[in-house]
Amino acid sequence: MVERYDYVIVGGGSAGCVLANRLSEDPSTSVLVLEAGRSDFAWDLLIHMPAALTMVIGNPLYDWRYQSEPEPFMHGRRVSHGRGKVLGGSSSINGMIFQRGNPLDFERWGADPGMQSWDYAHCLPYFKKMENCLTGADEWRGGDGPLELERGPATNPLFSAFFEAVQQAGHPLTDDVNGYQQEGFHEFDRTIRNGRRLSAARAYVHPVRKIRKNLTVRTLSLVHRVIFKDGRAVGVEYTRSLPFGGPLGRVGSGPQRVEAGEVVLAGGAINTPQLLQLSGIGNAAELGKLGIDVVADLPGVGENLQDHLEVYVQHACKQPVSLNPSLKLWRRPAIGLEWLLRKTGPASTNHFEGGGFARSNDDVGYPNLMFHFLPVAVRYDGSSPAADHGYQVHIGPMYSDARGSVKITSTDPRRAPAMTFNYLSTEQDRREWVEAIHVAREILAQPAFADFSDGEISPGPEVSTDEEILDWVARDAETAYHPSCTAKMGTDDLAVVDPLTMGVHGVPGLRVADASVMPYVTNGNIYAPVIMLAEKAADLIGGNTPLEAQPVPFYRHVVSSEQSA
Repeated sequence: MVERYDYVIVGGGSAGCVLANRLSEDPSTSVLVLEAGRSDFAWDLLIHMPAALTMVIGNPLYDWRYQSEPEPFMHGRRVSHGRGKVLGGSSSINGMIFQRGNPLDFERWGADPGMQSWDYAHCLPYFKKMENCLTGADEWRGGDGPLELERGPATNPLFSAFFEAVQQAGHPLTDDVNGYQQEGFHEFDRTIRNGRRLSAARAYVHPVRKIRKNLTVRTLSLVHRVIFKDGRAVGVEYTRSLPFGGPLGRVGSGPQRVEAGEVVLAGGAINTPQLLQLSGIGNAAELGKLGIDVVADLPGVGENLQDHLEVYVQHACKQPVSLNPSLKLWRRPAIGLEWLLRKTGPASTNHFEGGGFARSNDDVGYPNLMFHFLPVAVRYDGSSPAADHGYQVHIGPMYSDARGSVKITSTDPRRAPAMTFNYLSTEQDRREWVEAIHVAREILAQPAFADFSDGEISPGPEVSTDEEILDWVARDAETAYHPSCTAKMGTDDLAVVDPLTMGVHGVPGLRVADASVMPYVTNGNIYAPVIMLAEKAADLIGGNTPLEAQPVPFYRHVVSSEQSA
C-alpha cells in the first residue's frame, strides 16, 4: 500500500526543517520529510562542537563534497562546494554566522515585477519571528523565536585592534549588523547555544519531532523524481540507503513511492534544480537530449546561479595572543575534554566573532564587501601557515554580476549536476575584487595593528599590482558556501516560482522554498535569509494569512556633495 501525506518535503536542510515545524503545527495535517543524508545524532560530537567545523567540511561523512566544473576565469580550477550531508543540511556544518543581509537587498527583491510582497517591510516580521536575540528585542530584532542568537564575545586583543583599525581607515562601527545599520563593524550574531551548535534541525525539528504524531522525518532517503498525474505533482519516488552505502530493503525491490497532496522542494540551490530537471521541469531542449519527458518548459531552472567568493588576507603576529597554538594536535585532547565537560574553551566558539560590511567605492549605494576577522591564521580545512601566531580577514565582494548554472548531465539522481559559477567573469567582479584587497590591506596596515603585525603572509608583498591580485584570487579564492538563485521567484521569462504561492509556474501541486528561489543573493552569509524565506513560505504554502508588513526606518548611505562633485 502506498503511503500518503498532505505534504512531502524533499530535503531536511535549513529550509526543510523550518517547513517541517511550521506545516506540522496543524495536527490535522500530515507531513513527511525525506532527507538524503543521515541523522544529526546527539553523540556525533563533530556536528555539535562549534570549533569542529573545519573537521566536518570536506569530510564525506558530513559533506556531499560537490565540485564546480573547471572555472574558465580561474585557471580552470574546480572549486569545492561543501553541502551538509546530514539532517539540518548545511546548518549542521556551516560557520554558524548569522547575518540577515542588508535591508536594501530585500528592497531590490521587492522592486522586481510581482515581488512587492518580498520587500524589507514584508520580510522583517519573519526575521523577527525566527529570532531569540539574546542582546534584546526591539523594532528590528525578535525575542522569542526558535533560533537563539548569541553575540560573539570578541575578547581577544586582536579583535580590539581590528575594531580600532577599521575606524582609523575611515569605516564606522555599528551597534548591530542585523539591526538598523548593517554598514560598519561589530561583534557578530551566531547560532551557538550554551557552547553547542544550534542547527536548523536542533532549533526546529528536534523540539517537536517526538511530540507531533503528524510529523515523520525519514533520513537516508534520496528522492529520484517527482511523480505527476495529468500535469499535477502527486508524489515522489525515492530510495533508502544504509548509513555507509548500499540499499536499504529487499534486493531488487527498487524505488519506493509516496503520494502527496503537495510536494515541497527544499533541497537547496544545487539539489532543487537537479530534481526539477530529473522530473521533467526545465529547459525542454536540454531535457530532450537526455531522453527526459518534458512536464514543463521552464528555461530558468538551473540558471541565474550566484555565490560569494572569498580569500584570506593573513598576517603573522609578533605577540603570542593568537589562537594558532590551539590548532596543534597535542592540545586537542585537552580542548575537547573541556568542551565535553563544560562546553567552554576554544572548542565552544566558531571564532567568527566579529567583522563587518564596507563599501569599496563611493559609487555603490550600500556595502558591497564583507569582512570576517579571526584571531588565528587558518583555512577551512584546518591547515595553518608556518607562523607561530597569526590573524586574518576573510574578504569578498557581495554583489558580483557573474551568473552561472546548474545542469544535470545524466538521469542518474546519484550523479552530481554540472555547476559552473563563472567567477571573475565580468568587469564589475574583477574591479571589485581589486578594490576589496586594497580595502582589506588598508585596514590591516593601520596603527592599531603596529604592536601585532609581523608582516603579511598571504598573499604576501610580492602580490601588489591589480593583475597580480586578480591572478592570486583566481588561484587561491574559495567559495563562501552561498550558492543560490537557481529557481528564482518572479514573473519574468526566467522565473521558476510564483512569489505569492511558492508554486512552480504551470505545475500545480509543486512548491519550492529554499535558497534556489532567491532572485539575488543577499549581502552576507545566507543562512538567516533562507530561514526567513522558509518561515514566510510556510505561511504561503499552508494557506495562512501572511504576517503584516512592518515598515521601519533603516540606514541608507547618503553621498555627500563633496563626494558627488
